[in-house]
Amino acid sequence: MSLVGPRPERGVFVDQLAKRIPYYQQRHTVKPGITGWAQINYPYGNTEEDALHKLQYDLFYIKNHSMLYDISILLSTIKTVLLRKGT
Repeated sequence: MSLVGPRPERGVFVDQLAKRIPYYQQRHTVKPGITGWAQINYPYGNTEEDALHKLQYDLFYIKNHSMLYDISILLSTIKTVLLRKGT
């Protein structure tokens, strides 16, 4: 696991979502992270539609992955935690 990357999902849900959402397995091409682009840009969700939106953020992150991008995500995460925007 790394600091930045797509948040891991429980195996049961991964199997279900991979069957229903095209390219869902692509999010597993990078290490999962504690925080990620989807986490700072999309609210918590528990529906298949939410998973699709988060996947779009994850695929964008994978395509544009760089050290500078990771630093930007970490800084945004710290800002969100300190300002309590995630509560």
